[in-house]
Amino acid sequence: MGVHVIKMPDIGEGIAEVELVALHVKPGDTVAEDQVLADVMTDKATVEIPSPVVGTVIALGGEIGQVMAVGSELIRIEVAGAGNLKDAPAAITKPAAPAAIATPAAPAPAATTAAPPSRKTASVVVAQASRQSGDKPVTSPAVRRRAWDLGLELQFVPGSGPDGRITHEDLDAYAKRAPGTQPPSTGPRYAERNDEEAIQVIGLRRKIAQKMQEAKRRIPHFTYVEEIDVTELEALRAQLNTKWGAERGRLTLLPLLARAIVLAVREFPQANARFEDDTGIVTRYGAVHIGIATQTDGGLMVPVLRHAEARDLWSTAAEISRLAEATRAAKATRDELSGSTITITSLGALGGIVTTPVINYPEVAIVGVNRIVERPMMRGGAVVPRLMMNLSSSFDHRVVDGAVAARFVQALRVLLECPATLFVE
Repeated sequence: MGVHVIKMPDIGEGIAEVELVALHVKPGDTVAEDQVLADVMTDKATVEIPSPVVGTVIALGGEIGQVMAVGSELIRIEVAGAGNLKDAPAAITKPAAPAAIATPAAPAPAATTAAPPSRKTASVVVAQASRQSGDKPVTSPAVRRRAWDLGLELQFVPGSGPDGRITHEDLDAYAKRAPGTQPPSTGPRYAERNDEEAIQVIGLRRKIAQKMQEAKRRIPHFTYVEEIDVTELEALRAQLNTKWGAERGRLTLLPLLARAIVLAVREFPQANARFEDDTGIVTRYGAVHIGIATQTDGGLMVPVLRHAEARDLWSTAAEISRLAEATRAAKATRDELSGSTITITSLGALGGIVTTPVINYPEVAIVGVNRIVERPMMRGGAVVPRLMMNLSSSFDHRVVDGAVAARFVQALRVLLECPATLFVE
């Protein structure tokens, strides 16, 4: 018997370290060739680490949330052959250096230090979360992180696993509860709650936090809000969907807004740019690579609609849809998640009246879409119903003057309020 050591691979592009975001095995597990052992993250791309051998896991070299250098020891596997650890004994049942090779630890102390809560019975967990006030839900660190990302309180999630353990499937089932459904409760309606839950910020959530902090630290934001009458735009969209939806796919507002941005940045190239403040260089781009802020279970990601200037409405719509699906399934590539020159962010029906979007560093502009509402407006001396929407757009005040930003947004307003101009060259 021998030992095969799997080291943190070189993912390329000059990356020197990555974050260990998931471990799919533990000491004692038998693994097959090509079985995924761990997930690591660099920037916003997650990479799976497969096993090149068949054997038994004997030690783990990192903990979830740990940032590890390329080439550092990740996992040791006992194999039938000689292995690749030349100075190892013929048979190893534990790590050669226990102080250096740690067994996996949960990312949050609260997930491991608390004793399993007592329960009246395990048979009722399918129907409701049978927990007394103060009992701590039993689940894995990965489920705790996902529940936090989804905004779910584990205290109210029924667990179908052994002793009421909460699984990913339980989260999915609870998340699909009908709107307005009250969480199950085993105590008084107004009982005091003193429970706490510590969640370690790792993986994608850590990357998002770092990027948002960097953007706010480096960029002096200012936000300009303009009200836009989208009645004619929505009428055009409905007409196009009626005529071409079944054949070419249905259009949302985003392809039309992307087209407006393509035309507007021809007049205001300052908005389609990136500012590298370390070198003091602003780069304006002829290509329009639009970042599309996309909400996923893990957090906000920004896949890139490349060369929007070379796409028609349906090509734009199809690519936005493809990118969103790939991103939500965690299958978007590094190239698909980088290189944007200006970004669109939209919360759809949750868009509110006004937002103050954070610029996608090192870009200098982001266009935020708020919700569409029907309101009475004065037109020709008469009160008429119109569909109104606010655009909340933020700019880097170091390189985009307020007047330029205002004229850029006004150009978007003119194009969207008279949508025929979107197709006039």
